[in-house]
Amino acid sequence: MRVLYIDIDTLRADHLGCYGYHRDTTPNIDAIAARGVRFSNVYASDVPCLPSRTALVTGTFGIRNGVNNHGGAAAELAARGAERSFFSQWSVTSLPSVLMRAGMHTASVSSFPLRHGATWWNAGFMETMNLMRGFGAERADEVLPGALDWLQRRGRADDWFLHVHLWDPHTPYNTPDSFGNPFADTPAPAWHTEEVRARNWELAGPHSAQEPWGFRPDEWGTPGPRSPWNLATEHDVQRIFDGYDVGVRYADDAVGQLCNQLADLGVLDDTAIWISSDHGEAFGELGVYADHQAADEATAHIPAVLHWPGVPASEQTGLHYHLDVAATVADLAGARRPSAWDGESARESLEAGVDAPGREQLVLTQGAWSAQRGLRRGSHLYLRTLHDGFHPHWPDEMLFDLTADPHEQVNLTGDDPATTSLLRDALDQWLDEQMARSYVARDPLQTILDEGGPFHTRGHLPAYLDRLRSTGRSQWVEPLLARHPLG
Repeated sequence: MRVLYIDIDTLRADHLGCYGYHRDTTPNIDAIAARGVRFSNVYASDVPCLPSRTALVTGTFGIRNGVNNHGGAAAELAARGAERSFFSQWSVTSLPSVLMRAGMHTASVSSFPLRHGATWWNAGFMETMNLMRGFGAERADEVLPGALDWLQRRGRADDWFLHVHLWDPHTPYNTPDSFGNPFADTPAPAWHTEEVRARNWELAGPHSAQEPWGFRPDEWGTPGPRSPWNLATEHDVQRIFDGYDVGVRYADDAVGQLCNQLADLGVLDDTAIWISSDHGEAFGELGVYADHQAADEATAHIPAVLHWPGVPASEQTGLHYHLDVAATVADLAGARRPSAWDGESARESLEAGVDAPGREQLVLTQGAWSAQRGLRRGSHLYLRTLHDGFHPHWPDEMLFDLTADPHEQVNLTGDDPATTSLLRDALDQWLDEQMARSYVARDPLQTILDEGGPFHTRGHLPAYLDRLRSTGRSQWVEPLLARHPLG
């Protein structure tokens, strides 16, 4: 079996045509979804980048493998100590290692391991290629030559697994000017009204409406032509949505080129194609723009499309982790699922063309920008915030009805205390269960708090308080100091 895994960074599910988006962002992915399996409710268990891909490659939740941050102790895999045998568990039970031992030639074209110091991503890949000499954010035109060359050399062979990582929807939205803007005449999503923009304009926090590129608008230098300085007008809102969606379309064009290469080699119909992401991107949800700072719907809900030869087309509506999709791919490839994995295979349902039952609930964890956990059950998402990432308008608990309010505009904790209490208790029970089987002695989020907070917030507060004072948002200074005393 041949498997092409196209890993598109920062791809939120509801900005794909096959997930109902009003813009034509993904014609190539949509075509694959039409003849394959579309998982409509897949969530990354741990976000953002490093925690998500660590969970995927190890098959384990971050609370067990120890990785929930982008720096500090919680950015390293749990050491096994005396339990470590000649081979590390993390190497022999990784997804590519499991596929390699099942007889597949495994390869990855990605700068992710270098960008995040994640050497464990490479375990089990027979070839790991950072052919771009970069540290992330390379455009598709920089990634494709190496991937297409690999397919030209090995694509006709049997039994391979190729991972190709595309960064284009990730900030700073640097699609080449020559690509133009296919969405210049298509309105931004209707849910983001002027009322939403005006309300968010008064909020505080990195990647807020007044500083969508960090703690200040020019944190990455002068914003590019697809990146407005801030969201002062509805036109700026249109531009930021356009910048992201053009990046999605540019990545989709790369998907088309990879598929065309397979067709030219005569193996397209015999190749499994898996398309997914590590996390999504917020555009006003919880007051965040152009980033991935919470354990919420906008950040954790990702697309997952799988075309597998011989498996009928279907829509899978149940709740699934991205770990479950990985376990399903391994199962379909004939690999043996390690007992340590948290992912559960849906192979039998897919092969029968029926909707898999999915999970009763999902727990989502963020530790790089904030310290937060979410619990998704039914139509509800419960969020518990341990560190607000300097978003002082985030209360300790939030509850959203995602059916009625998919963009998290109305916190229901005061209106629905019964559901809040039920999901609060369910999260506590899940934490107790996971810590009892974890490879770390304490919850990684507690380690993050003990170290001074999420990696991307450390050291920024004093200067940011001055910015709030200078931009007419002094009302947030005291609440932030109350939560995060300086000293």
